[in-house]
Amino acid sequence: MLMLLHIENIAVIEKADITFQNGFNALTGETGAGKSIIIDALGAVLGQRVSRDLVRSGKKSASVSAMFCDLDELVPLLQELGAEPDEDGMLLLQREIQSDGKSLCRINGRPCTAAQLRQIGTNLLNIHGQHDGQQLLDEKQHLRYLDRFGRVEAVYAAYAGRYHAMRALQRDMDALQMDEKERERRIETLRREIEELERAQLKTGEEEALLERRNLLRNGEKYSAAVEGADYCLSGSENVNGAVSQVEDAENALGGIRQLGDSYAQLLERLVDVRHELYDIAETVRDMKLQFDFSPEELDDVEGRLDQLYRLKKKYGPTVEDMLAYLDGAKQELDEIQCADDTLARLSKKYAAAQEEALAAAGALSAARRAAASDLQARILQELRDLDMAKVRFEIAFSKKAPESDGQDQVQFMMSANPGEELRPIHKIASGGELARIMLALKNVLAETDHVGTLVFDEVDTGVSGRAAQKVAEKMASVSRRKQVLCVTHLPQIAAMADAHFSVEKAEEQGRTRTRVTLLDRRQRAQELARITGGAHITEALLKSAEEMLDAAERYRRELARA
Repeated sequence: MLMLLHIENIAVIEKADITFQNGFNALTGETGAGKSIIIDALGAVLGQRVSRDLVRSGKKSASVSAMFCDLDELVPLLQELGAEPDEDGMLLLQREIQSDGKSLCRINGRPCTAAQLRQIGTNLLNIHGQHDGQQLLDEKQHLRYLDRFGRVEAVYAAYAGRYHAMRALQRDMDALQMDEKERERRIETLRREIEELERAQLKTGEEEALLERRNLLRNGEKYSAAVEGADYCLSGSENVNGAVSQVEDAENALGGIRQLGDSYAQLLERLVDVRHELYDIAETVRDMKLQFDFSPEELDDVEGRLDQLYRLKKKYGPTVEDMLAYLDGAKQELDEIQCADDTLARLSKKYAAAQEEALAAAGALSAARRAAASDLQARILQELRDLDMAKVRFEIAFSKKAPESDGQDQVQFMMSANPGEELRPIHKIASGGELARIMLALKNVLAETDHVGTLVFDEVDTGVSGRAAQKVAEKMASVSRRKQVLCVTHLPQIAAMADAHFSVEKAEEQGRTRTRVTLLDRRQRAQELARITGGAHITEALLKSAEEMLDAAERYRRELARA
């Protein structure tokens, strides 16, 4: 459960510490006092997207911390998510929001990402907003609600695997199917491209070699002069000794004194090594001199080949390797088109088998959904009876569609609000108050199937009043015996039923608007209930009515505890 919520510099809340209790916690206050800001702060610490506008004006950052306890059942899951509670069994989630929009997240003091915070938060607390009832108007959500209640994940995964295998085969078949004229045009195009690329006789690394050769040919005179000069210095001429001959002369000069000591012998050996190295260099330079041909014709040929490669690259790829890969692909495609009939026949057999498997899996998924629908329908009807909607008829209607990624079922929630009226889609007949209660019923049923310990209801009682409001209050009290409940409300019936009642008040201090959150005692609760009921002018009759409401709520909670 959520034990403590600490808020700093979130909108109009400068600083607040809210210690929630087990069971039913209600928050009330005037419109605009900051009740929804508390819900926004909760969303922020659970990893939801936040705006920099959430930071209190004039402050560099805002922060929210949420302390959770009683996590025994969630420990294995939290360990998998890297969020093991501390030695006291506590889990602390923290988020700091900077004025530039950046945020810092921590779990038990360790840095984490907002995504990790969100993943962990969804297993700790669910927030149900005042607009959730509108989701009932979106029929796409109905199937999601049913699947969540029925826990059909395994059956759904089996279907999804077979469906995607069938669709992959369908795409392969579609790629092979084309009309005869288009087929002939494609064959002609591929043949022309293959012929052009094969005629070019492309070779890997050819372009790099040509560019190097062109650079050499364009600088032929400089190259020739450099090689000639090096050859002259190393090998000399008829009248002049080169470096090789001169080193050899030095070697002969020292040869006669090698016996005079080791140092002379070592020096002679070094000269021999130098002469051998110079000889090798001279031979290499001589080969370069003999091999190089500076003919203008070769430069023209190289330029022409590079121009041909440039034109081919514009059509088939940025490199020779890419063009060769294109050639291989074109040959393969040509073979496939020419053999398309055989390939198509083979794929058709595979597709028929895959389709049969997908339809069988879709049937199994439908059966699981229909079984779950029967249970969900009965559970929601029971919840609606508890919420003073005993005469409402509710059914889950199925219709069949072509198999899609979510199966072959189209699901629609149907209801009849009054006796004698036919069942019609919810979005056509449900009022705002009815939507709120149906959504509450659905949320209560779904909450029983998950391990989330805290449910937050943000003004979900919109459009509800009178006897219906009392029934909603009793339902929330009943739910709070199994889950911790936090409820932002404007209804005195709901606030009176809470185990803990918090007042959210806004005031101006030193020219700034500040919001305070206060846990109310019995006397203060009566004052707040009277205010909610009658407005600013609180009479003795209103206070007496509030006291009676609190007494009745206490009796109902005691009955729940005994049940």
